[in-house]
Amino acid sequence: MTGRTAASGETTYGWVVVFASLALHSVSLGAPTMLFVALKPIAADLETVRSVPSLAYSLMMVGAGVGGVAMGWWMDRLGVMQPVLFGSVMISLGALLASYAEGPWTLFVASGVLIGLFGKAAMIAPLVANVTRWFDRRRGLAVAILTSGQGLAGAIWPGIVQYFNELVGWRGTFLYFSALVAMTMVPLALLLRPRPPLMAAGGTHGIRVDETQGLDLSPRVLQGLLWFGGVFCCAAMAIPIVHLVSHATDLGHTLEQGARILSVLFIAGFVSRIAFGMLADRIGGVRTLLIGSACMAVMLFVFVFTTSYLGLLAAALLFGLGFSGIMPCYPLLIRLFFPVGEVGWRIAGQYLFSAFGMALGGWVGGVVFDVAGSYTPALVVGLGFNALNFFLIGIIFVRGRPTRLEPAPA
Repeated sequence: MTGRTAASGETTYGWVVVFASLALHSVSLGAPTMLFVALKPIAADLETVRSVPSLAYSLMMVGAGVGGVAMGWWMDRLGVMQPVLFGSVMISLGALLASYAEGPWTLFVASGVLIGLFGKAAMIAPLVANVTRWFDRRRGLAVAILTSGQGLAGAIWPGIVQYFNELVGWRGTFLYFSALVAMTMVPLALLLRPRPPLMAAGGTHGIRVDETQGLDLSPRVLQGLLWFGGVFCCAAMAIPIVHLVSHATDLGHTLEQGARILSVLFIAGFVSRIAFGMLADRIGGVRTLLIGSACMAVMLFVFVFTTSYLGLLAAALLFGLGFSGIMPCYPLLIRLFFPVGEVGWRIAGQYLFSAFGMALGGWVGGVVFDVAGSYTPALVVGLGFNALNFFLIGIIFVRGRPTRLEPAPA
């Protein structure tokens, strides 16, 4: 490989890895988006309540989180290409099975086991952990670009899914998605074959010996605060993400308008993810997390009282700017505070807890709607989850010295 920078373990091929990983992550996110956009048609077609497709989404998130730990272990031993290639095939098979679902259990197996446990499990934690091993100087930017896949996918997928739902129905949409995954994700996975140069060199570039110095917290307590903080922030963000399209149509807006509102949310998220990654390099990950959490709380409050189309667009825009910028901070803090040899399982654990949070929020939103007949109480519950996240991250801020997310000298 060429392009090694002075006093650095980085290579130019690292950026190939970043953008291939971004594409893999973005394509895989089409699966949960189909559950967002087609939640009501799926429930109607299966003759069930909305909490059923909501639970399918939750099972997908839980499966991705649980499977991510095993995928991280697989990556640590044999490299990232094998689990990502396996996961790509499983997502394609899961979408194919979902297209033939005749009842809730088929949808649960397709979403929770094939797409989640065996598929999407390889599409975030292992990809992020692998990217952190390719960079020592520009790690924050690299991770921010990769994790911006959620915003990129959210900007692209809702409109596409809405169009195909109207054209061929939700079953046909899953079928086309299955073919797309096989044609794009499998070849992209092959680009991840090279070994990260920092690992090949022994992982000595840009690694601090004692990353927890300056924090009045033990490693176990710090990790626990980050993990459970991830649960509550993701539970708060999942309620509007999963149910925003349905909420908009319940208020009298069209499905197309609902999909557009969701796209605006994710477009803002794409922009903010890069911006917040750069902000974290300047003011520290803890402060950046607190800023994002505060923005989420304000916009959840606005969602409670907003009913007009323009108002929902504005709220979605501002909510996207807040929630999306939070996520790059967690893996960056883990990479900063803990030894490089533990990064794989700790980042996988972070995404596992975050997946539980997304699953919790998505499911609770559906259950509260089924009980109350309105999404307003669900959004209030989201505010409560958000307050718990702010409290836990606040403990880290108060007990520790805010740390700049920049690589240590080689």
